[in-house]
Amino acid sequence: MESAELFKKVRKIEIKTRGLSNQIFSGQYHSVFKGRGMAFSEVREYQPGDDIRSIDWNVTARFNHPYVKVFDEERELTVMLIIDVSSSNLFGTQKSIKQEVITEIAAVLAFSAIQNNDKVGVIFFSTTIEKFIPPKKGTSHILRIIRELIEFKPQNQGTNLTEPLRYFTNAIKKRCTAFLLSDFLDRGFEDAIKIANKKHDLIAVKIYDARETDLPDVGLIRARDAESDSRKWIDSSDKAVRRQYNNWYKAHNAYISETFLRSGVDVAEVRTDEDYIKPLMKLFRIRGARR
Repeated sequence: MESAELFKKVRKIEIKTRGLSNQIFSGQYHSVFKGRGMAFSEVREYQPGDDIRSIDWNVTARFNHPYVKVFDEERELTVMLIIDVSSSNLFGTQKSIKQEVITEIAAVLAFSAIQNNDKVGVIFFSTTIEKFIPPKKGTSHILRIIRELIEFKPQNQGTNLTEPLRYFTNAIKKRCTAFLLSDFLDRGFEDAIKIANKKHDLIAVKIYDARETDLPDVGLIRARDAESDSRKWIDSSDKAVRRQYNNWYKAHNAYISETFLRSGVDVAEVRTDEDYIKPLMKLFRIRGARR
């Protein structure tokens, strides 16, 4: 991409997403995520009303009396954006492809974070870790992230959600807030997402297209799998074929929802032809109500 064209795209996304962050998200972000990072301070005796989850069992066993860990709220957070750059995100049949929606949401979250004086880092992944940008503060850092989101070309086409989750768990030592942005066309990552959310505060943002939920009746079509590059002819006028596809999608969607539920991960679902503001604001409100 020519540098002038890239600059225009970065500037366009910056203006739109910074405006959304200033007008809508920054207050919600601050109230929901500020102070979620906690630093250990001391151990003291248990008092009625203390959260039993804060009990230090080692000290309790040693003194035969319950003791709890006391934490001080930290002044700043680290926010990690874990971004799926696999080829399935180049799909879109309405207003935008999934990759464009992911780019805008990531930019909004990044601008909200730096307004809160938080650091922002990024992990790009496909079947492997494609790129790691360490957490930093500042507008120039966010603009670098947006440039990477626009022009980054992954080495691999497929998706393996286990890889970035394990990498994230091991690479980021201090507890942080992380947003996992993907279409979640993968399986077998249950253990990895559960472990990641236990160590950090992990939030899923699922991006999907309307045409992925149902196969339209448009006759004989040649379909291509963007991740494996395999191609096959499909008779979409056959009701049995459409029903089989619909059953597969429902089963996969149920699996993903159950995985989020079991791992305790909050999720916002965003369709490519709909405004992403409402599902994100709904997510923020739900999390804010729990505090």
